[in-house]
Amino acid sequence: MKNRQVILARRPVGMVDETTTQLIESPRPECANNEALIKVGVVSIDPTIRTWMNDAPGYMAPIALNDVVRSGGVGEVVQSTSDLYQVGDIVYGVTGWQEWAIASDTNRFQVIPTGLGLDIPVVMGALGMTGLAAYFGLLDVGQFKPGDVVVVSGAGGATGSVVGQIAKARGAKKVVGIAGGAQKCAQIIEEYGYDECLDYREENLSRRLRTACPDGIDVYFDNVGGEILDAALANIAMHGRVVVCGAISQYNAMEKPRGVANTSMLIVRRARMEGFLVFDFAARFLEAQMELAAMIQNGTLVHHEHLIEGLENAPEALNLLFGGGNHGKTLVVVDKTIQLG
Repeated sequence: MKNRQVILARRPVGMVDETTTQLIESPRPECANNEALIKVGVVSIDPTIRTWMNDAPGYMAPIALNDVVRSGGVGEVVQSTSDLYQVGDIVYGVTGWQEWAIASDTNRFQVIPTGLGLDIPVVMGALGMTGLAAYFGLLDVGQFKPGDVVVVSGAGGATGSVVGQIAKARGAKKVVGIAGGAQKCAQIIEEYGYDECLDYREENLSRRLRTACPDGIDVYFDNVGGEILDAALANIAMHGRVVVCGAISQYNAMEKPRGVANTSMLIVRRARMEGFLVFDFAARFLEAQMELAAMIQNGTLVHHEHLIEGLENAPEALNLLFGGGNHGKTLVVVDKTIQLG
């Protein structure tokens, strides 16, 4: 039996194109001692995958040329020689862009509980790394408190859409989104409950932020970086907090990434800017997942998953994130027969 895989054939310059990856067939991996063979059902498409394609230092090593593109995914255990996994378990971990993966001592997977009334896309989206990043980024890194004015860039994305809803549920004075295009801004207000949404494609974002937040921004949750981060810094409130979750505007930069000019506002406003990785909070994932699941079940957390069928379409799905063509969490369905019980 074969294992279809998407490998990194060439390091991209700018957006991923047809030369960046290659779809190949390899033998299906064998299940050795203390391992489990996993049939992959869904893989996650995240902006950070683009950074792993670069030959540059980061919080994880770059993907080696001719290696499977790294990503999270969910699948079903079909063979196991490990006490950690039973045949039939639905598991989440680093699968990569391929049809079959191995769980081992060095590549551990989490068994997903069944019977919760949730499906795999929800588990990978609102309850997965993007939802967890929203939760810990806002509450722990951003030190959100009731009455804060919160601004979120990339507000229509998988993380940004959750940030605003948590802030609203916890008593924010005002929640303002930043996104691209009138249609997406309308969705952010109507579906995700934001008070206002600003189109970054229009002129004078800094001035429009000042109008929307006349007393300044208490928490700015940044998914974008670049000029939008600069505009938020220009409007930061006294003792404001800037949460740096991502910088998607810079990941495909053909030239040197754009620097930030308004850092002096951190001094003037006695503000703080801090980056984080969701893995910093791994010991508390269950705490966040329980609260987020309760919000989903009581209707206070709206979520969307953008599903694309076919492993071969994973590179195109990654590019969607950078063009704003996705709505909510982007996932590629590798095998639609794999479902949570």
